[in-house]
Amino acid sequence: MQMDAQVMDALELLERERGVPVEAILDALANALVSAYKRSPGAAEEARVTIDPESGDIVVYAQELDEEGNVIAEWEDTPEDFGRIAAQTAKQVIQQRLREVKREQVFDLYEGREGDLVTGIVQQIDNRFAILDLGDAEAIMPASERIPYERLQRGNRVKALIIEVRGDAKGPQIVVSRSHPDLVRRLLELEVPELADGTIEIVAIAREPGHRTKIAVVSHDPNVDAKGAAVGARGSRVRQVVNELRGEKVDVVQWRENPAEFIAEALGPARVREVHIDEETKTATVIVSEHQLSLAIGKEGQNARLAARLTGYKIDIRSDREGEEDVEATEPEAASVEEAAAAETPADGEAAADLAGDEPPSSEEAEDAGGEISEGAGEAVAEDEEDAEAGEEEN
Repeated sequence: MQMDAQVMDALELLERERGVPVEAILDALANALVSAYKRSPGAAEEARVTIDPESGDIVVYAQELDEEGNVIAEWEDTPEDFGRIAAQTAKQVIQQRLREVKREQVFDLYEGREGDLVTGIVQQIDNRFAILDLGDAEAIMPASERIPYERLQRGNRVKALIIEVRGDAKGPQIVVSRSHPDLVRRLLELEVPELADGTIEIVAIAREPGHRTKIAVVSHDPNVDAKGAAVGARGSRVRQVVNELRGEKVDVVQWRENPAEFIAEALGPARVREVHIDEETKTATVIVSEHQLSLAIGKEGQNARLAARLTGYKIDIRSDREGEEDVEATEPEAASVEEAAAAETPADGEAAADLAGDEPPSSEEAEDAGGEISEGAGEAVAEDEEDAEAGEEEN
């Protein structure tokens, strides 16, 4: 019996375009035909099938085995209607092999790419996960890896971070995240050439997804301001990251080798007066003026909490007013902040501008804020300071 010429042509085309050897498909087809033969009436218990790769001839050999499994007799036993069975089986085998090849290619393409940034289109969303179409593969985003309160819709184009690529019987599974801190790192690297070439470096990141992120940067070139380069002119570079994160605030602070100085930077935009370090307990006692206390702590303790994560120190914030109650900031088990404020970025180094396009605060407003304002949002800082001053007046 001879295989259809069209089938042989299809196998050769498959080898040229997909790189699948014809011999591998013929071997898989022969095994499938053995199973098909054994289901036919009067078939022997054991058999083998040969396929000539040149002519496409198919021959079934029935076999008789001894108790040890050795072949003691063999004869040709190709069924009369085996051509139809062979054609159907060949189609199934080719389709299966194509699926396997695609899975192998996808796995080879994404294997070892954990930590890479990818762009996908949202295809499916439910309470358990979201499916992203990456073009040549699909990625799954579990609910735990989504940004809290972010509303994804079908057709949305979003960026995500690959956190795992694993092989599976049904094909490779690519797991992505939008809540991972390194997503902010990768997004910023897209906007800041100095990060890509190593001129400046991100030393630490602390993030509460959907609310706020603090990033500590350092420059390896004395002529380059790390914070200014990361933020961009009037916050243009950070603004792109904020837009991708749907308004999540991003603060860029200067990393300092001295822990006390680093903690003071991390607590920006609040103005810190003193920092006392206890290296044995990894605790820092921070002294701020009365009207800076609420700003240092932040809404629901967020600013102090992120500063503690960023620096690795437990931070105890105290007012310089005698008898003021201590306020501690330690890393919580889970974020509880549910603010949806507008994104904030600094503008041109020292002054901070609102990302929505507002002008930076005037010099008078900066003085009222208690001195130089570190990286943060001008409008948000002003509101926090007004709240702090109002509380002082009531006292």
